[in-house]
Amino acid sequence: MNKANEANFDGLVGPTHNYSGLSFGNVASLNNVDQPSNPKEAAKQGLTKMKALADMGFIQGVLAPHERPHIPSLRRLGFSGSDAQVLQQASKHAPKILAAASSASCMWTANAATVSPSADTHDGRVHFTPANLVNKFHRSIEHETTGAILAATFNNAEHFAHHQALPSVDHFGDEGAANHTRFSAEYGQQGIEFFVYGMAAFDSSVPKPSRFPARHTLEASQAVARMHGLTDEKVVYAQQNPAVIDAGVFHNDVIAVGNRNAHFYHQEAFLDTEKMQKDIMTAWGDNPETFHFIEVPSQLVSVEECVKSYLFNSQLLSRNANDMTIVVPGECQNIPAVWEYLNSLVAGQGPINQVKVYDLKQSMSNGGGPACLRLRVVLTEAEHAAVNPHCLMNDALYATLNQWVDKHYRDRLIEKDLADPQLLMESRTALDELTKIMQLGSVYDFQKG
Repeated sequence: MNKANEANFDGLVGPTHNYSGLSFGNVASLNNVDQPSNPKEAAKQGLTKMKALADMGFIQGVLAPHERPHIPSLRRLGFSGSDAQVLQQASKHAPKILAAASSASCMWTANAATVSPSADTHDGRVHFTPANLVNKFHRSIEHETTGAILAATFNNAEHFAHHQALPSVDHFGDEGAANHTRFSAEYGQQGIEFFVYGMAAFDSSVPKPSRFPARHTLEASQAVARMHGLTDEKVVYAQQNPAVIDAGVFHNDVIAVGNRNAHFYHQEAFLDTEKMQKDIMTAWGDNPETFHFIEVPSQLVSVEECVKSYLFNSQLLSRNANDMTIVVPGECQNIPAVWEYLNSLVAGQGPINQVKVYDLKQSMSNGGGPACLRLRVVLTEAEHAAVNPHCLMNDALYATLNQWVDKHYRDRLIEKDLADPQLLMESRTALDELTKIMQLGSVYDFQKG
């Protein structure tokens, strides 16, 4: 077993961060539609969390935002002429399509990809599959650039394997690591890869939600497991409870989170909780007493309170064996039942012994908490050394990126601003400079001519 640690790669919030209410099924996104956003504040809130985790001794990386508005997508939909004319036409005839092509949703890198550590894969490399995110148009246009940014960040073929996204059809709807976690006694040993799905596309007998869409399919998870060369006995599939999807739990990471030997989840998270527990314990094998199922009862915290607070859209970080920190958004302090539960949790006998609270209001108002903002990547020491060093958080990068945000970002944005050609130019100028700071090469369409 190689010594390994879990790194968190957070998405840097893009210059066009706005509240257009694009995500049907995401209660926060729908509730804050048409509110003015503050891209500068949003980016700085994310950077503050990244720097805090780096200062705590965790490996913290940064994933660059995407080019927005995405002119190539608008051209594919029939808008033509100069870039300014494309924006003008889209704003006049299809403003919601323009809003979708301008979304800064790539900030939520939990959806960027599914990642399997080298200890789990057939060839001993870390495997990445960008999520197709086919259920939402504004996210379905992300995976090509996501793949390019991941390849530029993890740019060593000896250690990293990069796959194409799955076919962009509902049958293989893939929402990435928001529906995937991993359990292991030590990060460097072979672990259990836990895939959660909302529906089975090829089996009509599997129940589905009736109000909101089930975005992730069983078939997508199975395909990713095959591509990554995972061992069948170490893969567990579980279905989300359709009722909680209809209550606004659009991804599993809104109702459950796992890390090493702990699975923290709500009583109503899964369609068959008993089967989920049994399957994980079968894959865990020896020493079942070392695994912790931490189930939050509905009588203590309701599903509605989970969705409002994003209690489970938290980060579980291991300081040592059976010594974890939970990182939660400030909204958890505003709901008495949630805050009371968290205090009792860290005071108890389980592995979660510390809570850290961060202000992520700009992201939370669009439906993304701490867990949404990060992609987890387990790395051995050799793999860590092979990561593009300009993408790893430290004092210098933190200062540079804050200066970059101050220079390029607006502090107020509303939907009608998305048609402003100047915003497009500001964004491209910013991203072109960012690729030099992070030494990513030409990852954006506008850089490729």
